[in-house]
Amino acid sequence: MRKNIVAGNWKMNKKFDEADELVDSIMTKLEETKLGDNTLMIICPPFPYLEMCSDYSNDSYFEVGAQNVNDNEKGAYTGEVSAEMLESMDIPYCIVGHSERRAYYGETDATVARKVDQLLQHDIKPIVCCGEVLEEREAGKQFDVVKRQITDGLFHLSAEQFANVIIAYEPVWAIGTGKTATPQQAQEIHAYIRGLIAEKYGKAVADETSILYGGSCKPSNAKELFANPDVDGGLIGGASLQADDFINIALAF
Repeated sequence: MRKNIVAGNWKMNKKFDEADELVDSIMTKLEETKLGDNTLMIICPPFPYLEMCSDYSNDSYFEVGAQNVNDNEKGAYTGEVSAEMLESMDIPYCIVGHSERRAYYGETDATVARKVDQLLQHDIKPIVCCGEVLEEREAGKQFDVVKRQITDGLFHLSAEQFANVIIAYEPVWAIGTGKTATPQQAQEIHAYIRGLIAEKYGKAVADETSILYGGSCKPSNAKELFANPDVDGGLIGGASLQADDFINIALAF
């Protein structure tokens, strides 16, 4: 059975003491709360807080992921972080291809493919983001956009490699806007993504792939979104910065 996953993307938020307080609060609440046996929580803090969060995770019920990685093995790339560095810190997950990386830093599907390769070479599971902007949704191009991103970013992998990939569908028009795709819209495109995977790798691989929804998911709408058969959790932004909200989203399962 594929995992239900709730991953918190803190983005560029929280001073160190605030981050420490947040992760401590999450850990405490998880000790007091019974999540489903098939529910996995992942915290993705800014790079400077990875070690601190990782130390907490050793005694708790969540895993830790990075928010980004460089697409080169090593070298003169000032300010960047390699998959080898993340592996040396025992960081098991990493977000790749977030819409903000694509929009603000010019990352392409080819960049995403190289980053995925780097992570898999170092036994780190990529959380690969895809999704359309508002203009593409209004033009009815959301399926074409998602197909291109997944095909160009992931379908060079073998079935064995792909089995380590988590996909996050993020309607870009719903990120940080307060807008949310309806449960029907989310299910429609999640089912489409699973169909693409089945066409490429077979139904067994598709059925084992966790596909997360990422777009203004919060405690008030999580249960309805997660009730869809092809929505396996969420990549959570703002709501992951509040311990109660983050835990309550996970409890939606």
